[in-house]
Formats: sequence, C-alpha cells, structure tokens
Amino acid sequence: MMSYANYLYIAIRAAVDAGKSIMDIYNDPESDFGIERKADNSPLTKADKAAHRLITNALSVTPFPVLSEEGKEIPFKERSKWETLWIVDPLDGTKEFIKKNGEFTVNIALVEKGVPVLGVIYVPVRKELYFASSSVGAYKFTGIDSSSQPSMDEMKQRAIRLPIALAHQGVVVVASRSHQTEETTAFIDNLRKQGKPVTLISSGSSLKICLVAEGSADIYPRFAPTATPSPSLPVATYIISTARPRFAITRKICIIRGLS
Repeated sequence: MMSYANYLYIAIRAAVDAGKSIMDIYNDPESDFGIERKADNSPLTKADKAAHRLITNALSVTPFPVLSEEGKEIPFKERSKWETLWIVDPLDGTKEFIKKNGEFTVNIALVEKGVPVLGVIYVPVRKELYFASSSVGAYKFTGIDSSSQPSMDEMKQRAIRLPIALAHQGVVVVASRSHQTEETTAFIDNLRKQGKPVTLISSGSSLKICLVAEGSADIYPRFAPTATPSPSLPVATYIISTARPRFAITRKICIIRGLS
C-alpha cells in the first residue's frame, strides 16, 4: 500500500474551507438555506451544494476520483473499477444544520481497495478538526478555520493525540439525535439490565464518531440503514481504528465500540 500522507493536508484544507462556505450560509440572517428534498426524502441545502463544489474542486488536484454524497449518481459498474477514491459527505448532519444546533460536520476519507487510508472530520461551528493517517496517527486540533493556514507539522505539534485519557464510570453510549430507533433503545436497555451504569449522550452527525475516537464515549450503536457506500463510515472506521486500535465495528448492526 502506497503512502498517502501528502494527501492528508489537501483533505484537511478542503474540509476547513468547505466549513467556511457552510458557515457563511449558516450565519446569513437573510438565508433560507434553499431546502430541497432528495429521492430518499432527506434534506438538501445550499450549504450542501456549496461544500460539495468546493471539496470536489480542491480534491481534483489529486489523481483519484471523488464519490460525494451530493455528487451525480455514478453507476456501480463504473465506480467498482476505482481502486482508490475519495468518499465525501460535504455536510453530514443536514437536519442539525437546518435546526441550527451546530451539530454538523464535513467528512472526507481516502479509500484504497475498500479500506480507508486517511480520514478527516471538521466541525465548523466549534472549529474542531479530527484527522488520521497511518503515518501521522490520529489527532484532534482545536481553533482552526479558513483564516488560519498552519502547516501539517504545526498542526501535529499543537494538536492532541487521540485517544484523550478521559475517566468516566460505567459505559458511555452516544446515539443519534435525529435517527433514534427502537433497536437502539433496546440495546441500551440491555446494557442496563447487565448491571452496567450507562450514560447516554445524544449527538448529531459524525460528532458521535468523534466522541468514541477521543474517548469521551465507549459505544455508538446504529441500527438504522446507511447509504451505500456510507460517506461517514470510512471516516469513522479509520479515525477510530487509528485512535483506539482495539475496536469493533459491524456493518449489519453498525455498533462502533472503542475498547482501548
């Protein structure tokens, strides 16, 4: 497997710059967000489209194709031939964006032969960046936006290596704020029946993944269907596995469990 370290910085800049385009719309008092409905009835806004255009343009300097949540539908026969590709969710948590609760992210992953090799999650409202690659490790960097241009070395020096040593009692479960299901509730109830003290945190978008990666949460159970491919899953898999190597994830029930 070749080294993709040089592409990590490109992905970081793309995510952060996309975050600015999202925040410009988010903070515009005159903006109606231009809400539309996609085929699956999920919402699509002007911010999704703006971030998609910016990211695809930024990643076009690399030799790899881009599969974006908001891009045109590409036949499986064509994309199945792609050995290495970018998988992007320009605005993960569109429902949270519309609610204006700040719980949305920009997700970018580079995948080779079905395996993520680097991942980036940017939280525009909080100016928080999570990034990982095999040659760099997994980090959380706070206070970054498009007005700052730290180098890769500067980010590594100023960032916090994941996971963060956070002490908590029992099991901390993070669940979706907008996609809670009966199966998730039953899963949490079963943990409690086992005599384990359970703390439940509700959060939107890939912030749930970030909480597991940094050690603030132990388990993220998701039983609801995911897109094929799920733009968030490669980022989730890579950042968590790099930050907390002893982890478990199953696609069918999609339980992401940090075990370090």
